[in-house]
Amino acid sequence: MLFFLARRIGVMLVTAFCLTFVVFYLTNIPAKLETLAKTQAGSRISDAEVASWLDRNGYNQPMLVRYGEWLGVARGWTHAADDGAQSGRCYILSGTTEPGAAPARCGLIQGYWGNSTRFRAPVSEVIGARLGATGMLMLWVLIVMVPMALVVGVLAGMREGSRTDRTLSTFAIASTATPEYVSGVVFIALLASSTVGLSPLLVSWGWIEGPVLFQGNARSALDNITFWNFALPVMTVALYGMGYVARITRASMTEVMTQQYVRTARLKGVSFPNIVLRHALRNALIAPFTVIMLQIPWLLNGVVIVEVLFSYPGFGWTLFEAAANNDIELLLAASVVAVLVVLITQLISDIGYVYLNPRIRVT
Repeated sequence: MLFFLARRIGVMLVTAFCLTFVVFYLTNIPAKLETLAKTQAGSRISDAEVASWLDRNGYNQPMLVRYGEWLGVARGWTHAADDGAQSGRCYILSGTTEPGAAPARCGLIQGYWGNSTRFRAPVSEVIGARLGATGMLMLWVLIVMVPMALVVGVLAGMREGSRTDRTLSTFAIASTATPEYVSGVVFIALLASSTVGLSPLLVSWGWIEGPVLFQGNARSALDNITFWNFALPVMTVALYGMGYVARITRASMTEVMTQQYVRTARLKGVSFPNIVLRHALRNALIAPFTVIMLQIPWLLNGVVIVEVLFSYPGFGWTLFEAAANNDIELLLAASVVAVLVVLITQLISDIGYVYLNPRIRVT
């Protein structure tokens, strides 16, 4: 197991290195850098002023050199002013202009993530706060989605072709086929609008005191999560992901129920609930376990639409803001976090395989 973990961690590091270089290259192409210069120094500056701004901020160096600076394996660029004050990547991140006061290297290895040009704050602070917000959303989505998906999938797969199977399968397909921006808008119109949907009707009946039943804006959930300001984004994400997990669970359960050991248990007179719970369920959960683990990186990167729709400033909303405002440092940090989450969840999924299926051996 230790050799397996060491080998997988090595592959993870190589994969992370390659993916981050691709993202770094795409976010540092000349057109992006020119847009960044005009965003920071003014949209009406000339080409010569753009080139001067890029030179003063270390963007005119070769791509590999700047990638090494960002990683922290190469020395950070420096620029000396006429009065002797020093500026550069490490000076900016350290908040000093005194010559020799800043470290020589300041990248990911040293714990420096850069500064966000959109939020005017260190990237580590922005990412940390937004990850916490999205983490809370992901937690509640998984709490709602996973049990509901497993119940629907197991009930549908226990008796293939029955009316229950057809009904639940149709529901799962419909939920997966409905994009989040559609279901989110429908939820807002039905439950969070003061002019249409259920809210005006409930107000006229005197059943609710406020103008709407649920809040369509989830920004207040950052300070105080309640059922009324957090239910709609959780329902929107959970409904979309639930159908896919339920379909995989149903297919796995259907296959397990046709196995020879299940037929033997039936011939021995074992009750149907015991067959499902004690014999079939554990083997049927191997495939859904992988899919559930894959939902974690999907939730981290796939909640962009939901967080923007419900004005919830989490990781997805921050990623959208960074892309819309060409915030290179924040985009790079977000890519690192996303890559690490994907690789770590894959590792956990592989380890979980061993415990769910004793026939699987690692070398």
